[in-house]
Amino acid sequence: MKIHSRHLHAPLRGIFGPNSVSVAHYASFIGAKSPTKCDAQLTESNFQTRFRDKEEKQVDLSPVLISLKTSVISIIFTFFLGIWAARAVIALKSERAKAILDGVLTLPLVLPPTVAGFFLLYIFGVKRPIGKLLLAVFSYKIVFTWQATVLAAAVISFPLMYRSARGAFELVDENVLNAARTLGIPERKVFWKILMPMAMPGVLSGGVLAFARGLGEFGATAMIAGNIAGKTRTLPLAIYSEVAAGDMEGAGKYVIIIVAISLLIVAGMNVAAAGKKKFS
Repeated sequence: MKIHSRHLHAPLRGIFGPNSVSVAHYASFIGAKSPTKCDAQLTESNFQTRFRDKEEKQVDLSPVLISLKTSVISIIFTFFLGIWAARAVIALKSERAKAILDGVLTLPLVLPPTVAGFFLLYIFGVKRPIGKLLLAVFSYKIVFTWQATVLAAAVISFPLMYRSARGAFELVDENVLNAARTLGIPERKVFWKILMPMAMPGVLSGGVLAFARGLGEFGATAMIAGNIAGKTRTLPLAIYSEVAAGDMEGAGKYVIIIVAISLLIVAGMNVAAAGKKKFS
């Protein structure tokens, strides 16, 4: 049976490489039809194109920028809302109301992120009341936009901030606060001048944890913001996309980036805590 050279181009190039024994010489050696000059040039061109594409492939940094921007903006809302919610829950007199409200505020922490994303999509979808209102009044659609990534990150990370702030407030000696109240200090000043400074380490720790949680948010973001390259694709979504495409090397680069950022966050928190303890 006569072997045609077209069956040899790809295997031989893969085995010998472009600078090794020529395909034509090897074909003649085993009795196959020698490839034409055009065939050899085409094979060489294909090899060089694939090699150049692989060599020139660079990491797309847009997921890094989107993730950092999302985390920074979401923590601004989460930080102050978490402090306010913790103060409001502690101030409640009814234990039943306190337990119910605490459960509602903590719910996103224990729910699967995709379930939280489903609720967000159900509330802010363009065919839902709030979504319709935003579209009719402001001509604005939040679903599948960058702002949706901020919303998802804020909702998912909020319970960490709220629980940390509440725990820090409850650890402050109530006698100190009552002594300040007996001196006629307004409740607002008691909170900001006495309670907050004493609870600050726990509050800051909660803020750092909430920031890191927002940085790693995946499920809710995928539900309400989608996975749009350059627009809503955050680092976790980029890792998922690369793995789904079979590019483990590209996914590994994103993993290294998010691990490095997380380690820097934890290291910064430890250094800040050590410095505060040293000068206190």
